[in-house]
Amino acid sequence: MFKALVVTKDDSGATHAAVTSLEVGDLPAGDVVVAVEYSTVNYKDGLCLGTGGGLVRSYPHVPGIDFAGTVEASDDPRYRPGDKVVLTGWRVGESHWGGYAQKARVKADWLVPLPAGLTTKQAMAVGTAGFTSMLAILALEDHGLKPGNGPVLVTGAAGGVGSVAVALLAAAGYEVAAVTGRPETEAYLRDLGASQIVPRETINETVKRPLESETWAGCIDAVGGPMMARVLGQLKSGGSIASVGLAGGANLPASVVPFLLRGVNILGIDSVLQPYARRVTAWDRIARDMPKDKLEAMVGLHGLADLPQLGVDILAGKVKGRAVIDVNA
Repeated sequence: MFKALVVTKDDSGATHAAVTSLEVGDLPAGDVVVAVEYSTVNYKDGLCLGTGGGLVRSYPHVPGIDFAGTVEASDDPRYRPGDKVVLTGWRVGESHWGGYAQKARVKADWLVPLPAGLTTKQAMAVGTAGFTSMLAILALEDHGLKPGNGPVLVTGAAGGVGSVAVALLAAAGYEVAAVTGRPETEAYLRDLGASQIVPRETINETVKRPLESETWAGCIDAVGGPMMARVLGQLKSGGSIASVGLAGGANLPASVVPFLLRGVNILGIDSVLQPYARRVTAWDRIARDMPKDKLEAMVGLHGLADLPQLGVDILAGKVKGRAVIDVNA
């Protein structure tokens, strides 16, 4: 028997989340059984802990879109009992049971080895949010971003993706400008490495002019909507936005002028279906570049029983940094 956070749906359509005891036989099919040690709370998890947000296909359901732990049993020669592994994406925690349990059974193709230099706790302090941040940095660098090109803007900087992005960029030598609507997070963001704080209200207006002063060498954007449209007109010539979220809305009220006159780019970042080699590259870079003291500073540690409230909080934008779940607490 093992513990899991199970979401059920009643006849009225209401969902209920509670810590429940399960058996290994209850787990969905897969090649590898992992003894989960840590998971995290992401925006998608908040949806899956509640009504599902259209992500959950069937109930009962175990959410948790990422986890790290130790292989317990494997039918695939790539993994042996005792191996440390990380999982993010592949719709685990959405259409397939996820990491909010002490055990998970998944396809071997969905796993990557835990990189040297990271513990399972640190890997989940990074989690899907930090993995996405690194994919965004790699994409920006592939399109010419280098330290010294100018400040890199990070929107939603006090959130999970933003926090790790600020720390990773600063550690790699970039000048980081952090956008936040929560003044109380300024000291936190500066400790992570932000050299400039940009109040959200100064950049959250709908575009009035298609081009403004060339300010940002690049941007990691977790907000979308009017803010992303505004940033497009402030990018330096040839600059790029890595789009990782839509907290500010899915519509983009933008002009094509920045694309035509400054050659800017929007780089879509999909962390769910990334190929294995790119995943390994991203995790190895995280293990190399992530300052461990900064990572520890952004972590709040919780247990399975805390998840229902954390799901509510993250949807309301009340979670700062990274909420890490110790499934054995």
